[in-house]
Amino acid sequence: MRALVTFVVIAIAAAACDRGATAERRADKQRGAEQAEFDRERRPDVLLAAIGLRPGDVVADIGAGTGLLTVHVARAVSPGGRVVATDVDATVLELLAARVADAKVDATVEPRVVGPDQPGLEAATYDVILLAQVDHYFDDAAAWLRAATPALRPGGRFVISNRVHHRAGAMAAARDAGLRLVREVTDIPGQYVAIFTVPP
Repeated sequence: MRALVTFVVIAIAAAACDRGATAERRADKQRGAEQAEFDRERRPDVLLAAIGLRPGDVVADIGAGTGLLTVHVARAVSPGGRVVATDVDATVLELLAARVADAKVDATVEPRVVGPDQPGLEAATYDVILLAQVDHYFDDAAAWLRAATPALRPGGRFVISNRVHHRAGAMAAARDAGLRLVREVTDIPGQYVAIFTVPP
């Protein structure tokens, strides 16, 4: 009888392990499909080529969500770079951490919860502050950009990427924040990439 009970317990444990492994494989597959769709639509290769990130750069990825773009940014600044991935939602940043761990990038990625209108970035630290399809969510985008400006290193850049129907608002906010447009790329269908510096 004892042997039968032991067998049943082992069988139940094995079935639970199988279910757990199956669920994990399903989650991995879903993450992979989500990443592939994001990459097709948002073309991070074009975005990052426009920015010109280099190994060792420090980047703030604003409104990073589940990290679909963050993994590409982290690869671009590897080895030795650092990405601070901000969002207002701690739950999505947990998913981001899992995605980054799966990607095995050679860069430090720090998920950081911030307030909706607060950059939450330390001063004189960042080579690039990247706002990818997020600036239109700010109550006052110009005020946000002004608040984030001290976080840039000398020569640092703001990069705003979004759908073209948000372009006018972004350009007005950047102008009101005192930024200077240095380059714009429109190679992604329906989207733009605008790169700004802070005039001396």
